[in-house]
Amino acid sequence: MRPAGEVRQALFDAALALTTPERSPTLLELAHYAQVGYVAARRTVDNMRRAGILVPVRDRKVDYRNRPVAEYCPRKRLQQVSGTKCPLREAFATWSVSIV
Repeated sequence: MRPAGEVRQALFDAALALTTPERSPTLLELAHYAQVGYVAARRTVDNMRRAGILVPVRDRKVDYRNRPVAEYCPRKRLQQVSGTKCPLREAFATWSVSIV
């Protein structure tokens, strides 16, 4: 397997640096922090998301777009970010019989 390229490594480092439990970076924030062009960042983040390296954790309303944008988090920090718990989901997860 080929090693990660410069753009991919820069975006991954940016995601590690910018991710906090309360907030994760958007695609534009990752591109700015990594000092990578937007088109290259969009393509690389899409590939990283498909490979499972970055995970979209939630949506955030931003000023520069009408629709909410996704916040991305590295998979290894997913447990720290997903601090919100859903009691109903946990109740369904404890059932031994499939709901569907």
